[in-house]
Amino acid sequence: MKKVIFLCTGNSCRSIMAEFILSHFGKNKYYAYSAGSKPIGTVNPNALYILSINNIPTNNHSSKSWDSFKGNQFDYIVTVCNNAANETCPIYPGNSTKLHWDIPDPATVIGNHEIIKKEFQKVYELIKKNITKEFLK
Repeated sequence: MKKVIFLCTGNSCRSIMAEFILSHFGKNKYYAYSAGSKPIGTVNPNALYILSINNIPTNNHSSKSWDSFKGNQFDYIVTVCNNAANETCPIYPGNSTKLHWDIPDPATVIGNHEIIKKEFQKVYELIKKNITKEFLK
């Protein structure tokens, strides 16, 4: 099975969503992980909510530092935000394929619960589309 790590800055929304989407739809082909350069330490509850209404299990979710994966080899390293893409990523051994997806941060949306929920759903759909295109061909 191939190993994929999704990286962003806070590891609270986009990279977490990507980890669980790929874990669910690619469960017999991929091991998915996520991490951040400056993890905030908690997973955004709106990300968990959107995953749950899309029937994606979120067992054992946590916000992690990309340093916790030092020494691990990955087949794919995917940055899901421009901040992480512009940072100096840790060196993971091996010959990884590096991808960058410019995914908007739904945590920055201001508005009522419905507006925020719609933005998280749009991000979910964009991540799922990218995962389907890249990994589930």
